[in-house]
Amino acid sequence: MKRKGAGEREKDVKKRKLLDELGESWLPYLTPKDDGFHQLWKTKYSKLVLRTAEKIPKEVHEEVQEAFLTLQKHGCFFQDLVRIKGKDFVTPVSRILVGNPGCTYKYLNTRLFTVPWPVEGYEINYSHPEISKACKALIKLNCYLHRESVLALQEQNLAETKGMEDSPVIDRHQDYATSITEMGSILQDQSPSHVPENDHSHLKERTSYNLSLLNYMDPQQMPFLKQEPYFGMGKMAVSWHHDENLVEGSTVAVYSYSCEEPAADILEEKAPSGRDPAVWHVGLKVAWDIKNPGLAVPLYPGDCYFMLDDLNMTHQHCVLAGLPPRFSSTHRVAECSQGTLPYILDQCNAALQNLCTDTHLSCPTLKSLDVDDIKRVEETHNEVEFEWLRQFWFQGKRYRKCTDWWDKPMAALDEFWRKLELMTSLLLCEFRKEEQAEEQRKERISCLLPILEERQELRQDWLARVFTLYCPDTQVMAVALSS
Repeated sequence: MKRKGAGEREKDVKKRKLLDELGESWLPYLTPKDDGFHQLWKTKYSKLVLRTAEKIPKEVHEEVQEAFLTLQKHGCFFQDLVRIKGKDFVTPVSRILVGNPGCTYKYLNTRLFTVPWPVEGYEINYSHPEISKACKALIKLNCYLHRESVLALQEQNLAETKGMEDSPVIDRHQDYATSITEMGSILQDQSPSHVPENDHSHLKERTSYNLSLLNYMDPQQMPFLKQEPYFGMGKMAVSWHHDENLVEGSTVAVYSYSCEEPAADILEEKAPSGRDPAVWHVGLKVAWDIKNPGLAVPLYPGDCYFMLDDLNMTHQHCVLAGLPPRFSSTHRVAECSQGTLPYILDQCNAALQNLCTDTHLSCPTLKSLDVDDIKRVEETHNEVEFEWLRQFWFQGKRYRKCTDWWDKPMAALDEFWRKLELMTSLLLCEFRKEEQAEEQRKERISCLLPILEERQELRQDWLARVFTLYCPDTQVMAVALSS
């Protein structure tokens, strides 16, 4: 089992310090019914933007909500086995990743593979026409959220230049969400008709969502949800966190759909103070801070929210469970420099350049025993095995619920892996030959040994993960993701 990285240790220290400072008390947080809610939002959480359901086109709601229900009907949502602080947990939220063909997204040591939405130039065979229709609806939502995100960033930039921080505080008796949306409309009317090309390109880069992580959870089926630990906000579907592996400074856009409105009498009975536990909320706080109150924003069916610019880095957010089942589509600009199919295929092809398979040879040989070549080949060997093949097949055949798109790429990667195994075997044979200079042999072995040790350690680790996944007791370990 690998030791904790410096980042995890630092986070543990911050969390312990924060809890020590709190003691037995709760930090304050505000909801729309509290005095100062709008002022707090404007001053400390201004990069959170909400678009209420009535401001979003009716056809968007109809198509997206139908897509959610279609994917659920066809059994396309799955709980993930993730690793938190060296331990494996089954997520309480069920997920499916939809996005650009060949993209992946890794979170908490689990790599998800996109069910490709329809993109020109790619042939995608969906397992059912209804799933094809659902993926079309999601890419249309992606385009809509991209446009809205660009607009929101333009509004934010204009607000900063126009000194909107001096604008009057929204009255707390107003509909807070509608007020924020109306302010955006005012800014839109004031916005310049021409956006400089360099600014436009920058906005596009930060809002060109290449995938969406879809989530589903029915709180009534999850009795083990964690309580929010800092503010006393109630049960969490997803704990405090920063979204991982995103392009720096990129926006995250979320469409939220809770399947039914909680009854009014339930709201009145269960919500004398604090946030209403019957309604889903997104919670926000300044990262590792106890001076500023937190924020709990209600999410009603069809609402969208945007975490603009660097909000995901400077703040943490959580999802607070309500009573009804809820779907969400979280659109991201994933950092994919090492997470796409073309990338790993290029890595494999480059590694195999060191394998000589000429027909006149009795058996394959290695072209070079240079230390740099050994290191590159064997690291690629580990990467394709542990970041791709084991990650994919560990999740079973879930992707075939939607499409067979990944079948051929995975078969190709499997064939690459077999050749890389052969190259490792050939390398070990070379080490046994006596004609090598002793110093040269030691240098090569010193290069190879740590990589082989890591490979063996990871294979044992994956064996343990498979046991955890298929052990019935792991269902009891379903928890909200730790911050």
